[in-house]
Amino acid sequence: MTERRVILSGSTFEEQIGYARAVVDGDRVHVSGTTGFDYTTMTIPDDVVAQAEQCLRNIAAALAEAGCTFADVVRVRYLLPDRADFEPCWPALRRAFGEARPAATMMECGLSDPRMKIEIEADARRAP
Repeated sequence: MTERRVILSGSTFEEQIGYARAVVDGDRVHVSGTTGFDYTTMTIPDDVVAQAEQCLRNIAAALAEAGCTFADVVRVRYLLPDRADFEPCWPALRRAFGEARPAATMMECGLSDPRMKIEIEADARRAP
């Protein structure tokens, strides 16, 4: 039987909506769309780059709990309400994903809270 377990970050959104920060399914790790909220304080910075950096810290914590790092990421999706905000985030994204070079998509779309300027979703594969 394939191992399946959920990873929770403590975000109030996980409880309110009914989802997990990440799901480990065998050798696959699926990290939910992750925003720039600091889940310990439930605050979010105004700056898109600061939000991207917090997204990455949140994703790194979920990956670590699953036994992975950014090097194991095979797919990433970037969601932004304003596509002009994407390019300023590139240096932070390159630091996280530049070695792994995952398949990637950027989409311009509305997010659930007007304070959110970026959301990042990632899929990883755990080493055997």
